[in-house]
Amino acid sequence: MHHPYGTITSPAPLLDVTLERTLHVWVQRFSQPQWRGRHLQGWLFEGAAARREAERQLAAVGVQAQLHSAYKPLVQHFIDQVDSTQLAAAHVHYPRAAAGEQRRFALEAYPLGSLLPEGGVQLSQRADDQPWYDVQLHLKDGRSLHQRVYAPNRRHTDAAGDAVLSPTGWLRVGTAPGLADLIDEAVTTDYEQAFALAMQAVRSQPWPQQEPYFERLDIRIDLPGYEQPLDWAGETVSTLEALHEELYFSLLEFFQQHSGRPTGDRRLQPGQIVPDVRGGADAVRVHVALRAFDAPAQDALAAPTEDNQPLHLLATAPSPERIVQTLHAWPAERFSAPTRQGRTVWGQYHAGSQHPVFISAGQHANETSGVVGALRAAQALQAQPGAHFALVALENPDGYALHRELCTHHRDHMHHAARYTALGDDVEYRDREPLLERLVRQEALARSGARLHVNLHGYPAHEWTRPLSGYVPRGFGQWMLPKGFFLILRHHVGWQQPARALLEAVCQRLADVPGLAEFNARQRALYELHAGPMPFEVLHGIACMQSETTHDAPVTLITEFPDETVHGAAFQFAHTVQRETALAAVHEWQRIMDAHQG
Repeated sequence: MHHPYGTITSPAPLLDVTLERTLHVWVQRFSQPQWRGRHLQGWLFEGAAARREAERQLAAVGVQAQLHSAYKPLVQHFIDQVDSTQLAAAHVHYPRAAAGEQRRFALEAYPLGSLLPEGGVQLSQRADDQPWYDVQLHLKDGRSLHQRVYAPNRRHTDAAGDAVLSPTGWLRVGTAPGLADLIDEAVTTDYEQAFALAMQAVRSQPWPQQEPYFERLDIRIDLPGYEQPLDWAGETVSTLEALHEELYFSLLEFFQQHSGRPTGDRRLQPGQIVPDVRGGADAVRVHVALRAFDAPAQDALAAPTEDNQPLHLLATAPSPERIVQTLHAWPAERFSAPTRQGRTVWGQYHAGSQHPVFISAGQHANETSGVVGALRAAQALQAQPGAHFALVALENPDGYALHRELCTHHRDHMHHAARYTALGDDVEYRDREPLLERLVRQEALARSGARLHVNLHGYPAHEWTRPLSGYVPRGFGQWMLPKGFFLILRHHVGWQQPARALLEAVCQRLADVPGLAEFNARQRALYELHAGPMPFEVLHGIACMQSETTHDAPVTLITEFPDETVHGAAFQFAHTVQRETALAAVHEWQRIMDAHQG
């Protein structure tokens, strides 16, 4: 069936298949009499409880089994095998990666650095590329223990044709402990099969040449999976979230290739790609289907919100209705544009005597702290005589609706599928009709005449991985670990001096925000232990990036708070930092522009 944008839907699913659970296959296979007395080690994408139960079942029939997690095996080893209360220090010697990012295995060890006080965990790279960690544990009673932790990987090429190493299943069976004289081979687990089948189902379709190719592409995968909270790190190891990210970005890369666009081109408009990965199933089911948009039905599925709180007390992202209600309560010139799914992007202009500034948020809709930060900044500016600004508090309502839908099942995940618009593109880079949401940013800049755009963003609040495509997210390696709140400065030719003055002044003012310096220092220390020295300038405790551009306003200050997806006090802190940054930028811009024009 063809739709106005040239997209297609299909009444039948592209794929609907149930897979055997690898864990069950192994238990059934090795419960046979010929395996009695053998010793088995296996790696697969299962949680500790399921692995322990399978070990008990095999022990009952005379097979000594040790089952490990193929995903983040070193972290899982510390969870399963190391009593951290007795640990004084740990020194991990990790291998050099034979392909891809050289520090891959140090990155995969994240967040072990936070297990002990600073300096208690050391990471050192070995010269060899053998797939194991050598771990030296120093206990509080003076003893030292040496352990070897295997990290099975397979070498393959990623979507761009580069060689990478990815975690994989593995099976070792021997006649004595530690031996693998009977079986020693890689195993394509159910987790890996589910991903491969979903990708193949999409690749095999006769997609049209004209974008977008569909309205909504749903990839629903039910599997056992696991989510392992790491209370000591404020992290959760989640095979469900990892597969969501893997599916979304792998499909985006496929459609970029199909379109002929270069990898990473944010103008690509494939349609909305929606992975929905859920755990707790006893078997693995993969269901891939195309369907038409249904905004009312989607909105009915949204995660509940606490919209009755004042803005500064909001502990989770507000509903779209609360955002519009807040905006329309203020006197302003209003303007709007429709979205692909029929929602509305609202903008407003507040005339005043000061130098104008444009404040926006929600360009990437899974970055929600900026939305509240923008509203709170505008609320403060309302009370300032002469304040002169334009505001777009939610630039991507369709993505925001998807984020709310996905949060009903996984409220803490980063949900990058909700990052872009329903057309599948990044609205900032949209350069052809229909412009839709893009029109509101253009109107805000035109009405206000703002030379400064304060664009509030976020990034993952916890580790971001692509475990089946080299582990490190392609093109986003610098974003895969939290490194505190930081700023990106972009400026046109001839605007470097006022832009730099703004950056330095804002960073200096933010040094006074309670708790921010400590928050940044803590995250930066953990980042550098695992990823190496941070390749950014640091001003007053805030990391900064600076570049020249031709986009939008002459000066753009982009905030980046690790907010995907936090709640409670962490969310309140995030939108407070966003508010303070926007207000600091507005305040300092007045002084800078007075000097610039003088």
